[in-house]
Amino acid sequence: MSTFRLPAGAHRTAETGLLPWFEHAQRDLPWRVNRTPYRVWISEIMLQQTRVDTVIPYYQRWMKAFPSVGALASADQQTVLKCWEGLGYYSRARNLHRAAQEVVERFGGDLPSDPEELASLPGIGPYTQAAILSLAFGQSFAVLDGNVERVLTRLCAIGEDIRVPRVKSGLRDLATRLLGGLPAGPFNEAMMELGATVCLPGTPRCEACPFLPVCRAHRENRTGEFPFKSKKKPIPTVEVGAAITWRDENTFLIARRKEGGLLGGMWEFPGGKREEGEDIKACIRRELKEELDILVDVNKTCVHVRHTYSHFHLRMVVHHCTWKGDPPKAIDCADFRWVTLADCLQLPFGKADRKVLQALQGR
Repeated sequence: MSTFRLPAGAHRTAETGLLPWFEHAQRDLPWRVNRTPYRVWISEIMLQQTRVDTVIPYYQRWMKAFPSVGALASADQQTVLKCWEGLGYYSRARNLHRAAQEVVERFGGDLPSDPEELASLPGIGPYTQAAILSLAFGQSFAVLDGNVERVLTRLCAIGEDIRVPRVKSGLRDLATRLLGGLPAGPFNEAMMELGATVCLPGTPRCEACPFLPVCRAHRENRTGEFPFKSKKKPIPTVEVGAAITWRDENTFLIARRKEGGLLGGMWEFPGGKREEGEDIKACIRRELKEELDILVDVNKTCVHVRHTYSHFHLRMVVHHCTWKGDPPKAIDCADFRWVTLADCLQLPFGKADRKVLQALQGR
């Protein structure tokens, strides 16, 4: 049981302050119009680890391409990944696609309202489950995302590390107690909206906050201390060599990554991690032999690409190469193609490889 305590009057303030505030302060967002379980589901998956203003055009494009669960389920995975291209965390798109197929097969095309059935779908964790059940089905579940964590830790002056599972569980219990018998959908949206627009990470707009009268952090002039997160370990830098392998002056080789793992199902310029003591040209020759069983001459450098993923920094050196010898084989990749730049416009690539495409366009 959580030892965290709500300030006196917090639940009442949520009812008389937070909910009325949300009615007039909420932003006009496309997923709040014509709300259906499917639209809620897609928006919540897209909004994980991504800013609202970034998500809006992706959401609108997605709904035009896949207006229903059935349309998503019947789509080709490459089409789904292309529509998602640029949002990152591509496992979210793959999970959406697989889950849509399961919804059609198991539930007749309707997203289930049963908590256990919903949680059994790929990509549906505790947060997404609570969001869908509350926003789409009106069930009494409190959500806990980064915005809500920030509001709760300040409201209750909780100085413990929110990365610790016990603290995370305690915050989830706090959110449930603050919700009480209030309508869960509006409450959850109001808490997330408050964190996104008022209870900001740097300088909160406390004067506009409906919880101002009961907020412990504000009363103690300590808002800058919350939420507390332990420092993450420095993330490593990975050096990669990659190849633009030309068959003729217009056609080059790309490979599709295997399912699962980072960027699964996406297309890339073949290559891989440089081993200790190995120069980049040797790395490229080795990787193309291991991945596609081809021999290449490594020529001039095309571009240096830097990109940061959630758990490492990428430093990629890309060389023009000339193909020689036997035809490629898909040994350590899912597929390969000889393509032109125009062909690549129809295929899904990660951000680092799209920077290579941009360099090729300007060559």
